[in-house]
Amino acid sequence: MLVEDDETLYGEIKERLTQWSYEVHGVKDFGNVLQEYTVIQPDLVIIDIQLPKFDGFHWCRLIRAHSNVPILFLSSRDHPADMVMSMQLGADDFIQKPFHFDVLIAKIQAILRRVHNYAADQPASLKVWCGASLNFEKGTVGNETGLVELTRNESFILKILIEQKNKIVSREELITALWDDERFVSDNTLTVNINRLRKKLDDIGLGHFIETKIGQGYMAIEEGMSL
Repeated sequence: MLVEDDETLYGEIKERLTQWSYEVHGVKDFGNVLQEYTVIQPDLVIIDIQLPKFDGFHWCRLIRAHSNVPILFLSSRDHPADMVMSMQLGADDFIQKPFHFDVLIAKIQAILRRVHNYAADQPASLKVWCGASLNFEKGTVGNETGLVELTRNESFILKILIEQKNKIVSREELITALWDDERFVSDNTLTVNINRLRKKLDDIGLGHFIETKIGQGYMAIEEGMSL
């Protein structure tokens, strides 16, 4: 689903993606993006920040309330706050306009490959960590305190950390695993995702079990351990 009000750019992106055998759906009513999303049920949403009526952040927030579909932001603005905001709202990636179409295609392929590989790797049973039940397929973490929902990126980060619990996982390793090609990723993007994950885990008393090792990376520890 391509949410872009610049008709010329929309046409160019659609043509390029169609050449790669992607089916592209545009938006007819920019005041009802969520409704059109619900009808289309796309595998990926590409959305501009500057849109008529409501900006892309508004629609990202509403879509995220209903779905963990991958979201890729486009923006002609160069302020770092836009990238930070997009990550805080649960977007999967961000591209600055003007961009090279090869970069756009590479990012789309990386996101979809990560989504499909992630889904294929998920076991049917729940995992348990620090007394909490983790369902990476549904993106949930719950214990007697409550239940929190994670975005796909947050789930993936937590999964990697728990698979190597009590070991330091470097920032470079997380970036490479999460985005496939760290050359296209701001280091700040990982920080935003980690902080958002830790904040959600704080809501059920687990945030302190994700430790920051300054200059080294991050580590998931088991309950009761102090390293």
